Amino acid sequence: MALTVKSAFEKFNKNIVNIDIDKTRQARSSRDWLIEQLKTLPSKIDDFPRLYDEKHIKFGSFARNTKIRPLDDIDLILTFSADGATYSESILYSNTYYIHTDNASQNLKNLSNDNGYLSSRRLINKLISSLQEIPQYYRAEIHRKQEAATLELLSYEWNFDIVPAFFTVNDFYLIPDGNGNWKATDPRVDQARVSSINQKHNGKVLQLIRTLKYWNNRASMPTIPSYLFENIILNFSDLTDNLLEYIHFNLTIFWYYLKSAIYYEVQDPKGFQGNLNILSHDDRTKISLKADDAYNKASEAINFEVQEKDQKKAINKWREIFSNEFPTYG
Repeated sequence: MALTVKSAFEKFNKNIVNIDIDKTRQARSSRDWLIEQLKTLPSKIDDFPRLYDEKHIKFGSFARNTKIRPLDDIDLILTFSADGATYSESILYSNTYYIHTDNASQNLKNLSNDNGYLSSRRLINKLISSLQEIPQYYRAEIHRKQEAATLELLSYEWNFDIVPAFFTVNDFYLIPDGNGNWKATDPRVDQARVSSINQKHNGKVLQLIRTLKYWNNRASMPTIPSYLFENIILNFSDLTDNLLEYIHFNLTIFWYYLKSAIYYEVQDPKGFQGNLNILSHDDRTKISLKADDAYNKASEAINFEVQEKDQKKAINKWREIFSNEFPTYG
């Protein structure tokens, strides 16, 4: 329960949207512990490829502090040493790369196809079979997108998605593409962009992202893919000179922006994936209509709060947008 819209949003974000701070600390500690355990695999398994320890990366929404409840997965990039391997880009398929192992170590050759290309699937399978060496091991399997090894440990309620990678001489990473080959990425760009735009607005952006992700996951509309949605919010925040003091005013302005923005291309800030917005026109229309509905209700709520000085009516209107988990008045 809450007596003001401001306190209602504070309680809502703390108790419903954001990951509990103690759980966040525990998760970060477990992630750091796992990284140290992964570093020991080459010394425990004779044919496990050598690692490039300086280039492992914590990435994904948990690392960017944009993840919301429940905390179900934590992403890691485990970087391997090329050991003489080279790479080339496909001339036929966008963002498809091949890693050539003709002059590489035997451990990498063992995981290659007959054509001398390192198979990302074979490397993932090698990683999965090797994860049994990790203490507290429960189960490991291929991630549903065929791009990572998903590790479950006995001690934690969250899984770890471990993505094997190689760091290139051109300063980007190659990770599995789900088809046995490789694709380019660089999570450092995403992290730097989130940090920069959040700092520009004095720390208001991270909470805006998390609260909107909650809405996106529960609104009766096609769900906008998380990474796409995060970039739409960042684009909005980057275009905005100054976010307002209270989050509910910024939510209202964003929904007005989203009504039209959902129809346009959203370019990958890393420069590898091109347009991230591959939603169908029908889905974009449904999302636009839902954003318009949220904007209109939010505008009503602000009118109740600011013009009518009726916090109860305002809170009840916000509950229409965010469901019954949003605090009641009182």
